[in-house]
Amino acid sequence: MSNTIRIAAALLIDAQGRTLLVRKRGTQAFMQPGGKIDAGESPAQALVRELHEELGLRVDPEQAIHLGRFSAPAANEPGFEVQAELFRVQCTETVTPAAEIEEVTWLSAEQTPDLDLAPLTRDLILPLWREGLNAPR
Repeated sequence: MSNTIRIAAALLIDAQGRTLLVRKRGTQAFMQPGGKIDAGESPAQALVRELHEELGLRVDPEQAIHLGRFSAPAANEPGFEVQAELFRVQCTETVTPAAEIEEVTWLSAEQTPDLDLAPLTRDLILPLWREGLNAPR
């Protein structure tokens, strides 16, 4: 039995350059949208399915840019680690929380959120995103 949860996660970026964080029902921590990769699914397929189920978004898997694999302690499963395949996704549609998503928030790079953040989001993804915005194109 492995204590690793394999997920696909989105660094969802809107037209203003903000990123979306979500909070699942019955939990405290905000995190990237996404979810577990089902057997037989590629990470990109899982990402597309989860973004549609959770936020009503229709994402072309070809438009999802793979940023790498990141691991951190799981926010909601003590003793587990999440291993996330992270994708950057441009978001032009309106986001509608659905399924298990209770709350969403858009975050600009300058904001220091007064939110409870999942370790993966706080320690790895947000710093990567902030550095990336300042990188030369």
